Amino acid sequence: MTEEINDKTSSEEDSENPDETSAQSGGEGDPAEDAAETTETAETAETGDASEATEDEPSEDAPGAEEDDPEARIAELEDKLLRSRADMENMRSRLTREMDEKAKYAATALARDILTAADNLQRALDCISPEAREQDEALENFAAGVEAIEREMLAAFGNHNIRKIEPVDEKFNPEFHQAMFEVENTGRAPGTVVEVVQPGYLLHDRLLRPAMVGVAKGEPSEESVDTKV
Repeated sequence: MTEEINDKTSSEEDSENPDETSAQSGGEGDPAEDAAETTETAETAETGDASEATEDEPSEDAPGAEEDDPEARIAELEDKLLRSRADMENMRSRLTREMDEKAKYAATALARDILTAADNLQRALDCISPEAREQDEALENFAAGVEAIEREMLAAFGNHNIRKIEPVDEKFNPEFHQAMFEVENTGRAPGTVVEVVQPGYLLHDRLLRPAMVGVAKGEPSEESVDTKV
């Protein structure tokens, strides 16, 4: 009798708490659902691996996928080599030309400083008149010594391609001459150099100092004469 009462009591408790019973039975899990979830997870992993492998593989259409043509590559390298040789040759020629020019005109500053000394020698000779030289032997010897020094200096100038410019009776050239004044009634063509105040000098083809000159002035024409009373 007691066992029957206990069975009834347990059956009544189960009927009163159906949620707890279903919860307990659901905790163990359905094997079919677990298998479906496992299959879906595996498929997702395989799909991700396949997409990563596709990204890592190079595309056939991508640039550089095909190998370069060896002949085209050789032609390109030969062209670059020729251009580099031409550039080096141009640079060598330019450097050689610059070095030659520097050596050619290296004495420019020194020559300009010495020109004043050469001018003073000439001025010293101009101060001695020919009559005074004839009358005074000592003065003649002094003038002869100054002339010798001047000749030696001009010879040294010539050794270094320094040339003196004394353009008397030549046509005025503004590239080498500097007009200081005009002289009227010279009987010479207008623009002719009639007097050299100070000689000029050239170093090779470069002007060291222009010659300071006096130029013949043109005669006024009859048309320019004022005839008004």
